[in-house]
Amino acid sequence: MSDVPASPASEFRDGLVELLPAMVAAAPIALLYGAIATGKGLSPLEVTLSSALIFAGGAQLAAIELWTVPVPIAALVLSTFLINARYILMSASLAPKVAHLPFGGKLLGFHVLADENWALAERRAASRRITAAYFFGSGAVFWINWVAWSWAGTVLGPLLGDPRRFGADFAFTAIFIGLVAGFVTTSRAGLVVVASAAAATAAHLALGSPWHVLAGAFAGMAAAVLAWRPDDKGEAA
Repeated sequence: MSDVPASPASEFRDGLVELLPAMVAAAPIALLYGAIATGKGLSPLEVTLSSALIFAGGAQLAAIELWTVPVPIAALVLSTFLINARYILMSASLAPKVAHLPFGGKLLGFHVLADENWALAERRAASRRITAAYFFGSGAVFWINWVAWSWAGTVLGPLLGDPRRFGADFAFTAIFIGLVAGFVTTSRAGLVVVASAAAATAAHLALGSPWHVLAGAFAGMAAAVLAWRPDDKGEAA
């Protein structure tokens, strides 16, 4: 692992360049959310604030799809909890790698944590120390990108129609598949990915969304425990 110090500007630039493909993929999803939310009766301000304060693409889309009057509180809470439960694992895996950062910076950094910048931070931690400029900078830019395109969806969405007809809803999935593939450097890592994917697929076919998120997470953890060997102690988690 390299501990050679780099300037904050260089670290921020690295984060921005690495996250750029994910930002492009996020745009149609955010547009979709803004368009659906507007169709459900939310104002542009409410859409913008929801994206800024919640910042959870999958959970936001699930919640807005369920949104009716009266609001089904129990269904909303359960679905968003199951979808966002992965953040517990993501935060736990990343916490030791950003332990040296100021407490306030970590709070802000974890607020703007998403699947994509988590995966990039994990990959970077394998080769060098994560800096505040990289961790918070890339997350903040990704947050701004999501909020801005969510607002744009309130204006452009009704004009463009449903982006899902262009396959835009698969953009996030495609990006994340590529990120996960980068972690498969050993046969045991591949076993974890395959077990998680198989369990998530089976749960989605049998139970539907969002249960596949939880099933995939638990299957991945179980596979990691079963595949662990004493010589893994020196390997990165």
